[in-house]
Amino acid sequence: MAALSYNFSLICSLVLVLISPSTAKTSFRPKALVLPVTKDSSTLQYVTEIKQRTPHVPVKLTIDLGGRSLWVNCDEETYKSSSYKFAPCHSAPCSLANARICWDCFSEPRQFCQNRTCNILPDNPIRGIFSNGPVSMDVVSIQSTDGKNPGKVVSLPQLLFVCASFDLSDLAKGVTGMAGLGRAKISLPSLFSAAFSFPRKFAICLSSSTKANGAVFFGDDPYVMLPDVDVSKSLTYTPLILNPVTTASISLFPEPSSDYFIGVKTIKINGNVVPLNTSLLSVDKKGFGGTKISTVNPYTVMETSIYKAFTEAFIKELANVPRVKPVSPFGTCFSSPHIGSTRVGAAVAQIDLVLQSSKVIWSIFGANSMVQVKDDVLCLGFVDGGVNPRTSIVIGGHQLEDNLLQFDLATSRLGFSSSLLFHRTTCSNFNFSSHA
Repeated sequence: MAALSYNFSLICSLVLVLISPSTAKTSFRPKALVLPVTKDSSTLQYVTEIKQRTPHVPVKLTIDLGGRSLWVNCDEETYKSSSYKFAPCHSAPCSLANARICWDCFSEPRQFCQNRTCNILPDNPIRGIFSNGPVSMDVVSIQSTDGKNPGKVVSLPQLLFVCASFDLSDLAKGVTGMAGLGRAKISLPSLFSAAFSFPRKFAICLSSSTKANGAVFFGDDPYVMLPDVDVSKSLTYTPLILNPVTTASISLFPEPSSDYFIGVKTIKINGNVVPLNTSLLSVDKKGFGGTKISTVNPYTVMETSIYKAFTEAFIKELANVPRVKPVSPFGTCFSSPHIGSTRVGAAVAQIDLVLQSSKVIWSIFGANSMVQVKDDVLCLGFVDGGVNPRTSIVIGGHQLEDNLLQFDLATSRLGFSSSLLFHRTTCSNFNFSSHA
C-alpha cells in the first residue's frame, strides 16, 4: 500500500509540474469541471468539445470511456498553435505516459516530427486500429462547475496529449480525436484531478437525445439535474475490476487494461436467472472474459452463448408479443403496437445485472433495453459478439443513456444510478445555460 501511495504521489508531482494551473495566470481553483456531450445521430458516438491551442480552437472529440489518453489528429495544415510543445525522450511527460519509444524522423524534422521525442501508440477502438504519435502538450480550456451550474472557464497551459495520424472517416462529422477517460496516468480524469487537486473521480451522464446535451463531470459530486435532483444521492456502488492485460488494439509492453470492468455474477430477466456459462463472466489470467463498460459500442455486445441464452429468456417473457423480422444489427425484434409504455420506456421484461451480491443490481428497463427501429418495430438492443471474443459482455452506450455512472479511481469503485427516469429527470437536464 505504501508503494502505491508513493507511486501516486510521484504521478501527481509530475503532472503538477507539467500542467499546474498556477502558470495559467489564474488564482481560481475549481472543485470540479464539466464538459457537454452530444450524441451524433449518424454514428451514435458521444461527442464533446474542448478549446485547445494558441489561439484557441474548438476541437471536437469522440468520448472513449476506456481510452488511455487524449489524442488529436495533427498535421501541418490544420494544427496551428504557438504554444504546442513535444516531449523530449526520457522527460517527465514521457515517464508519465510510459512512453518507451524514442523517435527519430525518417525525413527532415518538422513541426510534428522532431528527433529524440517519445512516442506512444494511440488507439481508435471503433475501428480497432492504432497509430503512432509523439507525446505532446498544449493549452486547453474547460468549464468549471459546482455540480449544479457551469462556472468560470479555467486553462491548463501544458495539458498532455498525443499527436496522432488517423483516417477519421469512422468518427462523427467534424471530430478530430478521442477523449480518453480510462484508468491510465495520462487519461483526462487523471490529468485534471492531479492538476487541480480534486478527487480522482469523474461521472458520465449520456443523453438519449441527439438534440440535447449530456455531461461528463470531472471531480466530486454533487451532480444536480433539473428540477434540482442531486443524482449522487441515489447511487449504488460496486467494485471496479482491473483487467491485468491491456485490451487496446496493440501494446508493445505488458500493461493492465485502461478499460473499466465490473463483476457481473449472473443475469436475471423478470427475476428469473438466465442459464449461462458463468466462467465467461470472470476475467482470466490472459485478460479474456468479464464485463466492461464502453461508450464506443453503441449497444451491448455479448459472447454468442450468453447472447443466445439471454435472448431466449427475454423472448420467453414476451411470449404474447408477436415477433417480426430482425433489423440489423439486432437479432430479436417485436411488433411494437403490442407493447405498452411506462415512465421508464417500453413495458417489457426487466433485466437485472446481479453484481457482487443479490442486493447489488443494475436494473435495465425498456428505455435502455429496447430500440425503436421503425414505427411499428421494437428491437432488443443487444447484439451477438461472436464466439471467443476478448471480453464476454461489453455494456454499450444505449444501455448507459440516462443513467449516471460515477468512476472513483482512488477507491476503484463504480457508482451507478440505474434509470434517471424513475427520478423524473434525464441526463439532458444539467443546466448548461445557467451560471454559478
